[in-house]
Amino acid sequence: MNNDRAAEILHDVFKHAVDSARPGPVIPPVLPQKPKGRCVVVGAGKASAAMAAAVDAAWPDVEVSGVVVTRYGHAVPAGRIRILEASHPVSDAMSETAAMLIVESLRGLTEDDLVLALMSGGGSALMALPAPGLTLADKQAITRALLHSGANIREMNLVRRHLSAVKGGKLAAMAQPARVVSLIISDVPGDNPSDVASGPTVADSTTPGDALKVLERYGIAISEAVRDVLSKPLPQPAGTPNGEISLIATPAVALRAAAEAARRHGITPLILGDAIEGESREAAVVMAGIAKSVKQHSQPLGAPALLLSGGETTVTVRNGRAGKGGRNTEFLLSLACALQGERGIWAVAGDSDGIDGTEDTAGALIYPDTLTRGRLQGLNAASYLDEHDSYSYFHALDDLLLTGPTLTNVNDIRAILIV
Repeated sequence: MNNDRAAEILHDVFKHAVDSARPGPVIPPVLPQKPKGRCVVVGAGKASAAMAAAVDAAWPDVEVSGVVVTRYGHAVPAGRIRILEASHPVSDAMSETAAMLIVESLRGLTEDDLVLALMSGGGSALMALPAPGLTLADKQAITRALLHSGANIREMNLVRRHLSAVKGGKLAAMAQPARVVSLIISDVPGDNPSDVASGPTVADSTTPGDALKVLERYGIAISEAVRDVLSKPLPQPAGTPNGEISLIATPAVALRAAAEAARRHGITPLILGDAIEGESREAAVVMAGIAKSVKQHSQPLGAPALLLSGGETTVTVRNGRAGKGGRNTEFLLSLACALQGERGIWAVAGDSDGIDGTEDTAGALIYPDTLTRGRLQGLNAASYLDEHDSYSYFHALDDLLLTGPTLTNVNDIRAILIV
């Protein structure tokens, strides 16, 4: 198999994984019973605008209104539902404004009304209303530190819930006495609804002290205001989050769609897991070992094979050396270094939302000659990896995976092809 054919297969596999989670097809079958009164749609996340558009189109005969916030560049028209854009992964002033407008949209509801909460990955940053006593700057500083610390998404969102006035079920409490139905596209390992967008409509079982322990574990300096908020016991809840929660798209479903695409190409898939975590470069070394075993020993399966995995790895920036890149391109550069040009092995890794970290690419592809082509351009792959500058390496080789915003988000999709 040549590089062009391998790339064609990997692009197709990635596309089918993403398509399985697109809001347009998945929203209409899961909509609840129409309300007697009005339907207020609220939401936050990279997929939320597309989710809102699907709701508006599906219910032309229902009194629909609401406010939804998504990432800059991810907005689509949603009819009667107002779409706002804000910053990700660090909140900005629009994140705070959006949160306030979402809260305002929930005022004056009755038992006959329905609140549809459309939540997806990215909502933690996009809908940011600081807890009493904190400012947006406090939250921004904590988020930046967590992003470079190596903390996993569960730890990050645990902290965010306790620094927020709307997360951890607080938004659902504000919607009472209306019925609340949450439709969630999961991007988190384990698919715990409280971790998606930090769970604005999901009751939280953690404490402020748990959040403080996370910050201490990673040596993150905090202001006196943050310490004060996290040192207080939980206040009596204003209300208990009520309603129904439905996971409508998940990483596991996306991987199954990718596996089916592989079978259509005559390739045997093996799903290694939808919740892979840990350092990107270390996960890559493990995956390289499995790929070599398939190639050399037909274990745990024989070639032609496709190793599939999902989840969210992390990148810990050390000594302040941070080039351009995200967890997927870092994974791939480490994988290429571990494979050392092993013949017959190709790979793709990308964020299903189309944006790997803060760059303009979903991820990249590697080939058996990735390191050789790099050396011909004077590029030392190991040095780029040490500098966390994987984007620049793959950009120089023209091997980036460019999809643009996909308007969904079921986290990372990784596929290693062995023939």
